[in-house]
Amino acid sequence: MAVTTTGVYCRIGCPSRTPRRDHVRFLTSPAAAEAAGFRACKRCRPDRRDDPEGALVGRALRLIAAGLADGDGIEGVARRLGVSSRTLDRRFTAAIGTSPLQLARSRRVQTARALITQSSMPLVDIAFAAGFGSLRQFNETMRHELGVAPGALRGAGTGGDPPDTTRSAESETEGWLTLRLARREPFAAAPLLAFLAARAVAGVESATAVRYVRALRTPGGAAVIMLTPGDGHIRLRVRLDDLSDLEGVVRRCRRLLDLDSDPDAVAAGLARDPLIGRLVAALPGLRVPGSAEPFETAVRAVLGQQVSVAAARTLASRLVARHGDPLPSPVGGVTHLFPSPERLAGADLGGLGLTGRRVESVRALGRAVAAGDLDLVGADPDHLDALLACLPGFGPWTRAYIAMRVRGDPDAIPLGDLGLRRALERLGEPADAASLARRAELWRPWRAYAALHLWDTLAPAAAGRGSTPAPDPLDPLIDPLETTP
Repeated sequence: MAVTTTGVYCRIGCPSRTPRRDHVRFLTSPAAAEAAGFRACKRCRPDRRDDPEGALVGRALRLIAAGLADGDGIEGVARRLGVSSRTLDRRFTAAIGTSPLQLARSRRVQTARALITQSSMPLVDIAFAAGFGSLRQFNETMRHELGVAPGALRGAGTGGDPPDTTRSAESETEGWLTLRLARREPFAAAPLLAFLAARAVAGVESATAVRYVRALRTPGGAAVIMLTPGDGHIRLRVRLDDLSDLEGVVRRCRRLLDLDSDPDAVAAGLARDPLIGRLVAALPGLRVPGSAEPFETAVRAVLGQQVSVAAARTLASRLVARHGDPLPSPVGGVTHLFPSPERLAGADLGGLGLTGRRVESVRALGRAVAAGDLDLVGADPDHLDALLACLPGFGPWTRAYIAMRVRGDPDAIPLGDLGLRRALERLGEPADAASLARRAELWRPWRAYAALHLWDTLAPAAAGRGSTPAPDPLDPLIDPLETTP
C-alpha cells in the first residue's frame, strides 16, 4: 500500500494511521513500490524479505538507488551481485513487472524532476547530474515519462520547494550549488548538530551550533557539503569535482541527517514505555545520525571501542593527518578526505595511539572493503553482520553501531553500551544488562531512537535537550597530532 501524500509504502495492516482512500495506491510488491518512487515505512519494514529471490532484487534495488547503474550499467550491477545480466533482468521482471534498465531510468527521471523544482541549476547541468548520457536523451526521456518538457516543470506548480536563489556571486564563481532538502516536522536540529560536533574529526569535518561542513569522497573525485537547518527544510550548499555525483551526494546527506524518518510513528511506538515516552515528548523529532561515508563510520566505530568520544575523535584526527588525501581547495578547517580503504589496508598505523588489536581491525576492514569482499551499503543486512563478525575486533557493540549509522536500521541498538546503562541509572531505573535487554523489547522497532534519547540525557546542558549545541570544539589551528586523549 503506497501513500501518495507521504511517499511511503507499508504492509497491509501497518499500525500507522490509515490514510484516505484517494491517497492510496496498491502495488504487487515492495520492489514495485520502490520502482514507482516510494520509500519503505520504517515501522512495518515492508522491504524486508527472507526469500533468496527477493533478497537479490532488494540488493539490486539498493545498488541502482546508489547510482551504480549510471556508472557501470546494469551489467555492473549484475556483476556486483554475482549473477548474469540476463538472470537479473528475468528476476526483476518476475518480481515487479519491469526491467532493471527501466527502473534505473525511472530513478534518473525522479532525480531530475527534484532538481528542476528545488534548485536553480541550468537544465543542461541537471541532465548530467541526474545520470543522463546526453541532453537529447534527457529531453526525450522526461517527455516520455512525465508528458511535459523539462522546462515546463520549473515554476509550474509541481509541489516542490521553490528554487533557492540566495547564492552569492562569489559562491557561483567558486562552483557552489544550493538546494533545499525537504524534511518532516518536528525536527530536533540542535541535538543532531551537537552529536556531530562532538565527534567531528579535524580536517574532514567542522560543526557549529548552526552548520555542519564536511568533505566527501565521490566517484568523480571529491565534494564539500555545508548543511544548515532552515525553516522547514535543510539548506545544502555543495561543491563538486564532478556534477554527475550530485544525486548521490544529496542521498548521502539525507541519510546522514535521517531526513526520511517519520517522527510521529517513532513517538507512537516509543510511547509504550512511559520513561522513553516522556523523553520523546520533551524532545520531539530527535533523529538518529546516519553516515555519509560508510567506510569512515565503520573505522571510527573501531576507534571508539572502550574509549571516550573525545579520545576516539583524536585518534581519527591523527589517522586523517597522516593518511588522508588533501583537498585541492580546502574550505576553512575542512582540508582532507578520510583515508580510503585501499590506503588503510596496508598503512603504517604505528605511533597514532592505537592498540595492536585496533590496528589489526582497521587493516582487516580496509582489506575486505578494498577487495570487494565486504559491501557496507549493498549487502544483505544479515550477511553483512555475519561478515563483520568474522573480522577481528568487530564484536556486538561495533556491529550494532554500524547497523544504526551505516545501514540506518531503526531497530539496531548496542545493548552492551555503557552510556545506555549510565543514562538509565541517572533516570532512577534498573540498569543491569538483563533489565536493559528486557526493557528494550518495548522499544521495537525503534530501539535506535530510544538509544539516542537516552544518550542525549548525558549531553552537557549547553548541547542537551532542546537547547543550542555548543560551538565547534575543533579549532583548525590546533595540530591534532599534539592533542592527547
